Amino acid sequence: MGPRPPRRRPARRHARAAHRPAAGARPVHPPHDPGGDSLNTPDPLRGPTFGSYAPDEVGWLLTDISHLALEAPTEEREEAIQSGGAHYAESLPQEYQPDAEYLQLYRSALAAGARRLAQAVATVAELVLAERGRDVVLVSLARAGTPVGVLLRRWARYAHGLDLPHYAVSIVRGRGIDRMALHHLAAHHDPARVVFVDGWTGKGAISRELATALADHERDTGVRFDPDLAVLADPGRCATTFGTRDDWLIASACLNSTVSGLVSRTVLNPRLLRPDQYHGAKFYAELAASDVSNHFLDAVTAEFSGVTDTAPPAGRVADFAGRAAVDRIVAEYGIGDPNLVKPGVGETTRVLLRRVPWRVLVRADAPAADLAHVRLLAQRRDVPVEEVAGLPYSCVGLIHPRFTRGATGADGLAAVRS
Repeated sequence: MGPRPPRRRPARRHARAAHRPAAGARPVHPPHDPGGDSLNTPDPLRGPTFGSYAPDEVGWLLTDISHLALEAPTEEREEAIQSGGAHYAESLPQEYQPDAEYLQLYRSALAAGARRLAQAVATVAELVLAERGRDVVLVSLARAGTPVGVLLRRWARYAHGLDLPHYAVSIVRGRGIDRMALHHLAAHHDPARVVFVDGWTGKGAISRELATALADHERDTGVRFDPDLAVLADPGRCATTFGTRDDWLIASACLNSTVSGLVSRTVLNPRLLRPDQYHGAKFYAELAASDVSNHFLDAVTAEFSGVTDTAPPAGRVADFAGRAAVDRIVAEYGIGDPNLVKPGVGETTRVLLRRVPWRVLVRADAPAADLAHVRLLAQRRDVPVEEVAGLPYSCVGLIHPRFTRGATGADGLAAVRS
């Protein structure tokens, strides 16, 4: 069906000095904490000193590393990951700064989708409150989940007068969720009341990562958190708490920090962070002039009054059908690694913004408005777009199987190609 790339070689493990942990460095999180969740933990960071959200809207269980220079051009950063087998979360990509044309696509997507977003937010919030209780604690997976968590909190206040606690925590593929953040949550709240929140699902990698990490935490500490992940969109069919299973454009997926409180992706680097610190992140205060984080929230919140039906969606069974489609694409395109396949509008956008894309597959009958920004980004990066019949997703992004250095596998390390 598509051209076959060269056969995969095992990833090399010799570390480049710039990415090698310091001699004697311990893992950021000890594998076992005999003290359970009784540790003293740092207070959460809050705006305006960290992030552009109001201080009551989210507490960031992160370490502020804004003073560190961790960004590098995509090829340079990914070359270091490839040659050293470094973990993708040890550094940061450069923040994509959209031009006027791309920003207009974002604004159009938000205007067209705000009502639909409000509907999904209301549906998820009502499910959570009905099934997990009115005293839940919202915990977003930073950073894509953070604006979703804020919106869920706003709906709970709008519809029920509730003032729900909301935190943002880091989860890293291959390394799990931030254990220090879990300690903080358990020390201040009932773990049974914690609900983890994200924006959307792809093929279920983060859902599985969360479940595994929480199981490990329970084994080590005896403290149990519910691994059910609440998402607005579940095209991968790997969640049971969702607003819709349609693969559509959640406008916040178009941008990076400027729609997520000016906060970077999270960083987990044992050279920079002690075991008693949360995972790190940067506050890009210098991008304040471009920040649309609160405008995005306000645009969706303004549509709450038009939501009249919050009935739970039908068929809430996680059958992971999306992963089966990914496996078919891996076979048909001769890719050899499902980690190079990023299904869904949100994940395809990330491929085009942050990775070295190979091609984009789009469903022939997918709504044009949901894919306008994808087509623009693909055109700018000279990435071919193919129409494919029968995709369960609106689009699928394929990371380049030969040249990409940032195509990370399940362990978070580079999937190296010859």
